[in-house]
Amino acid sequence: MARPPVDPRLWRYARSARRYLALSVALSVLITGSIVVAAVMLARVLAGAITEPGRRTLGGWTAELLVLALAIACRVFATWLQSRLAHRAGAGVVAELETAVLTAGARLPPRELESRRTELAVVVGTGLSGLRGYLIGYVPALLLAVLVPPIVLAVIAIHDPISGLIVVITLPLIPVFMILIGLLTQGRAEATLAATTRLSDQLLDLFAGMPTLRALGRERGEAVLTERGENDSPLPGTMAHRVRELGDALRQRTMRALRIAFLSSMVLELLATLSVALIAVSIGLRLVYGEMSLYAGLVALVLAPEVYLPLRMVGERFHAAQDGMAAADKAFAVLESAPGATDSRDRSGDGAAPSRGAGVVELRDLSVAARNGCAPDGLSAVLRPGVVSVLAGPNGSGKSTAVQAILGLIAPDRGSVTVDGVDVRDLDQDAWWAHVAWLPQRPVLVPGTLRENLELFGANADSPAAHGPTRVVGDLEAACVATGFDTVLDELPDRWDTVVGPGGVGLSLGQRQRLALTRVLAADRPILLLDEPTAHLDADSESAVLAALRQRAREGVTVIVIGHRPTVLAAGDHVVLVRSAADELAEVTV
Repeated sequence: MARPPVDPRLWRYARSARRYLALSVALSVLITGSIVVAAVMLARVLAGAITEPGRRTLGGWTAELLVLALAIACRVFATWLQSRLAHRAGAGVVAELETAVLTAGARLPPRELESRRTELAVVVGTGLSGLRGYLIGYVPALLLAVLVPPIVLAVIAIHDPISGLIVVITLPLIPVFMILIGLLTQGRAEATLAATTRLSDQLLDLFAGMPTLRALGRERGEAVLTERGENDSPLPGTMAHRVRELGDALRQRTMRALRIAFLSSMVLELLATLSVALIAVSIGLRLVYGEMSLYAGLVALVLAPEVYLPLRMVGERFHAAQDGMAAADKAFAVLESAPGATDSRDRSGDGAAPSRGAGVVELRDLSVAARNGCAPDGLSAVLRPGVVSVLAGPNGSGKSTAVQAILGLIAPDRGSVTVDGVDVRDLDQDAWWAHVAWLPQRPVLVPGTLRENLELFGANADSPAAHGPTRVVGDLEAACVATGFDTVLDELPDRWDTVVGPGGVGLSLGQRQRLALTRVLAADRPILLLDEPTAHLDADSESAVLAALRQRAREGVTVIVIGHRPTVLAAGDHVVLVRSAADELAEVTV
C-alpha cells in the first residue's frame, strides 16, 4: 500500500506537529503570494524601462520597486521563519514520539518486549531523528508544491496562455518520474533500518557476552592470534569478521540509496531545466515576431522556474525523509499495538483492590502459548503464606512465564491465576503491584543513588528499624547482612548516596544482584517473587539469603522462588514442578 505524502498518524501521535502544520500552511501561502507579486513587479519595471524611454529613472518606478523589495523581504522572512519553526517542530516531535514509544514499549508484554528490544533501541536511539529531515525539508516543500504551481500557473496563463499550456503539458512529467523513482526505491529505507537493527542486535549481544568471552579467552572467536591472516585482518568465523560483514552490508546499502537519490535529483533537474528552456524559446520567438508584449513574456519567463521549483524540492527531499518515515512506521506500529497488548493491564483504579490479608496465590490449569506448545502447560498449585514455594523445572518449561502471569504481565491462554480467590485480571494493577516485591532474572536498577533504588519497594535507608523490632529479617540492616551488601556499602565512600548509571553501571554484576536482593528482603510487602535469587552468589551468601527467605516466610509472607539448584530446592517447603507441552511430548517420544 502506498504511503500518503503526509502520514496522518504523525499528527495524531505528535500533537506539537499540528500547530507547526497550520503555521507552515500560512507561511506557504505568504511565500506564494510574494513570488507572484515580485514577478509581476519585476516584469513591469523591466518592460517599462525598455518600452518607455521617459521612465528610465529610479524615481519613475519608486512604487513598483518598493513593492518588489517588500515582496522579496516577505518571501525571505517567511522562508526563514518556516525553517526556524521546522527545526523547533522537528526537535519537539522527535522528543514527543520517543517518549511515547518508550512508554508504549515499556507496556508491551515481556515476551514481545524482549523480541523487539533492539528494534525499539534503534528507532528511539537514532531512527526517529530522521524525522527532522522530514519536517524541516519535506513537509515545507510539499506544502509549497501544493500551493505554488496552481497559483503561479494561473498567473502565467492569464498573461500568456501558450506558456501556460506548455506548463500544463510538461509539469506532470515531474510527478510521474517522482512516482517511478519512488517505486524503484520502495522498501530501501525499511531495508536499511532492518540492516541497522540487525547490526545493533549483533553488537549488543557481543558486548553483553564480552565479559564471559574474555574470561574464557575467546573474545577473538575461534581463531587465535597465531592464526590471523595478513594485515592483521579478522579470519572468517570470528566475531570481528561477522561484525565487519554486517557493517559493510549496511554501508553498501546506504551508498546505493544515496546513489539513487543523487541520480533522481539529476533527472528532476534535467526535466525542469528543459521545460523552462522550452518556455523561454517559445517566448523569445513570439517576441521576435511581435506576437506578445514584453511585459507578458517577462512575467511568464520569471514565473516559469517557480512552477517547477517546489516539485523539484519535493523530489530532492523525498529521500531524506524516507529514513525518518521508515522509523516512524516502526514507532507507530509499537504505539498502535501497545493498547491491544495491555488491555489487561490498563485498568488502574477500575479493578478490585487486593486484600492485605493472607495472600494465597492459586494457579488453576495455567497454560501460556509458547513457540513449541504451551509453557507452562496445565500448571496447578496453591502457593500459601508461611512457606517457601519453589517453582522448579527444566529450562523453557515456563517458570518465569508463570511468575509473569502471577504479576498480571501475561494473560493466560487457558486457566487462571487468583489471589485470595480474586482473578489477577480483575485486580487493580497498581494496587496489586504495591503488594508484591519482584526480583526478575535481570534486576532493574534505575540511574541515581543506591538509596533511590532501594526505595523503589518502599524500604528506607534512613530508618533501618522502620518496620519495628519484630521484623528481624525485614529490617534493612539484617537484609544487608543476609545478602552481603553490607560489605559492599563499607567499600563505597558515599554508601547509600553512591550514584549508579543505567542498569547499575558502577557496580559489578554480583553487587547489583545483592542490591536487588536487599531491596526485596527489606520491602514490607506480603508477597515476594524471586527468579533465581542466588544465581550470582557464592555458597555462603546463598545459604544466608535462603535463610532470610525462610525467615520472611515464617513471618507470614508468601515467598515464591524460581530455582533449580539443589540448595534452593532443599530450602523450599513446597516444590512445584513446572512442565511444558514440549517436555511432555519428549517423554512420550522416549
